[in-house]
Amino acid sequence: MKRIGILGGGQLGRMLLQAAVNYPVETFVMENDRECPAAHLCHHFTIGDISSFEDVYNFGKGLDAITIEIESVNDAALEKLAGEGVHIYPNPAALKIIKNKIFKYECFKYQHYQQIRKSASSICH
Repeated sequence: MKRIGILGGGQLGRMLLQAAVNYPVETFVMENDRECPAAHLCHHFTIGDISSFEDVYNFGKGLDAITIEIESVNDAALEKLAGEGVHIYPNPAALKIIKNKIFKYECFKYQHYQQIRKSASSICH
């Protein structure tokens, strides 16, 4: 059985856990609030700070995969875990883009520009 971790235990974490019951997975959640919405639906609950390198790294060491509920997680710990074979969704490089709002805006602006060029090219030719 795969061991899947969720960093953050709010409403999105709860919805992820509700969907996970349809799969043969053992679920783990780390959150700093014992009364968070996801706390009572997972197989294993860990109190921890998702922005702490040590907490995130120690939480993820024995897992097969980790996903996040909110982007304020420690991406350095996720990079280290990924390097050790833990599957991270979204991957740490994508997470850095998500966290950097200006860079994300520039990426979207560039993609939009490319789409306009492609559309204009197909109309003109």
